[in-house]
Amino acid sequence: MSAVQRYSADALRGFATALLEKAGLEGTPAATVAATLVEGDLLGHDTHGLALLAPYVKSLESGGMAKTGLPEVLSDRGAALAWDGRRLPGPWLVHSGIDALMPRARQYGSATLVIRRSHHIACLAAYLLRAAEAGFLMVLASSDPAVQSVAPHGGTRAVFTPNPLAIGIPTSDTPYLVDISASVTTNGMSARMHKAGRQFEHAWMLDAAGNPSHDPAVLAADPPGTILPLGGLEAGHKGFGLALMVEALTGGLSGHGRADPPDGWGATVFMSLYDPSAFGGSSDFLRQMDWLGTTCRDNPPRPGVDAVRMPGDRGMARRADQLATGVALHPTIAPMLTDCAAGYGMEFPAPLAER
Repeated sequence: MSAVQRYSADALRGFATALLEKAGLEGTPAATVAATLVEGDLLGHDTHGLALLAPYVKSLESGGMAKTGLPEVLSDRGAALAWDGRRLPGPWLVHSGIDALMPRARQYGSATLVIRRSHHIACLAAYLLRAAEAGFLMVLASSDPAVQSVAPHGGTRAVFTPNPLAIGIPTSDTPYLVDISASVTTNGMSARMHKAGRQFEHAWMLDAAGNPSHDPAVLAADPPGTILPLGGLEAGHKGFGLALMVEALTGGLSGHGRADPPDGWGATVFMSLYDPSAFGGSSDFLRQMDWLGTTCRDNPPRPGVDAVRMPGDRGMARRADQLATGVALHPTIAPMLTDCAAGYGMEFPAPLAER
């Protein structure tokens, strides 16, 4: 078995920024998108990190992602904001949204932004750490009204996307980073498994007739199958409920969603920041969250489990390791980006020397 190749995080960020600039994206948005994608890989979300860079470049080339401009402010009531993202880069819009919400959350205790017509926003967990380190609890959700791959519980025709929902929770030490979806797996993972000719270990899919399947190829069949809601066949009503909640927070509050004509690959976004000092107090918030972390991590593990982890523990440990020793990219990513960069006369960074 060949050794895992690792890459400098700084070199990957520089490469991604330069490639996006070559494709026409301005400097600050390009650097923001690049840093967000690398952050996804650092945290271990390798279907939503640099795996998205080549598709983003293609979207810039085709005009699906806007290269310049600012979001349009649709509504501003102080603690409640709505933007039209105008198909601008999703990671840049989300970070711009955090910039807008932080002072408002300090003033009002909480502040919320919804964004319609954003481009794709990549890995939700990549934004949580920034907010948590600043002392905020952050809730972030996303849907893509132009894509359908998940059927409602009991149904066979796709209505939803996996509809991710994330929350970043500050603690006295390692923050809790929850990044889940309303479906049992994602479109990105399904596409990767299909391309590799692999099947899921469990029956996470339905074919078009509603029969359980391990094969992600059902999504590309004619007629297409679907991804099961979180909870699967037995408890999928829970994932269905989460999907509806995300749709209300994103498409409902933004006023733009599945009831409208499809408008290209992208996202409708809900994001909210909460300042614990405006509620029960920051020290008591941390005391409560720290107690939960200690109690859960000290919980006797069941057979086959080494220890109980809090959400984000593994991602933060992986992030620290990869910042120190290099980013271990999924094997499909370097070849894909090598091909993409060649069109702009660029070379993908060389791997770090083995240690």
